[in-house]
Amino acid sequence: MTTPEDHFSPPPPDSDVMLVQRTLAGDQRAFELLVIKYQRRVERLIGRMVRDVDLVPDIAQETFIRAYRALAQFRGDAQFYTWLYRIAVNTAKKQLMELKRDPLVFPSQMKSTDEDETSSLERELNASVADNETPEAVLASKEIAEAVNAAVDALPEELRMAITLREMDGLSYGEIAQALDCPIGTVRSRIFRAREAISLRIKPMLERQTGKRW
Repeated sequence: MTTPEDHFSPPPPDSDVMLVQRTLAGDQRAFELLVIKYQRRVERLIGRMVRDVDLVPDIAQETFIRAYRALAQFRGDAQFYTWLYRIAVNTAKKQLMELKRDPLVFPSQMKSTDEDETSSLERELNASVADNETPEAVLASKEIAEAVNAAVDALPEELRMAITLREMDGLSYGEIAQALDCPIGTVRSRIFRAREAISLRIKPMLERQTGKRW
């Protein structure tokens, strides 16, 4: 007769849960691995909120310090990165309030150099005008990417954060709700409104380049 324990398999040693457990047990290297894994994504997220690029590394560092101090409070009922993103958002907002700065995106932080970090929205738009690697297609893709970045840049903060977490980081609606501490219905509404706003700004460009309505 089998029991539930017979089917239980421990998490792999490099999983977030195991790294958290190892950190709490005194393994400092385990937390360093978590920092390495998520530092770039956290900095990119913070870069959506602040204008001053020089502040991004400091806020990211403060985020990981707060996460380390609060690690015992992580219960595993949510993904670790969702929990970490919420700390990052709160840390950035607190810093902005202290500096009395408006939470405005720093445009260069919207750009990604890795294919796996490219917005799914941007990839879809690029595909609509670039079926080959001709110079014209490459130029069109670049212009669309710049238009998408500008459109996201112009969004209100709450819409920008929601669409960023969805399109750039690939979080589910539930995970975004946890990260932003708001109802899932609010997340759906914000993402819908963000997509509508982006669509309105880039439709004319797509129609000019493709000769058809998008």
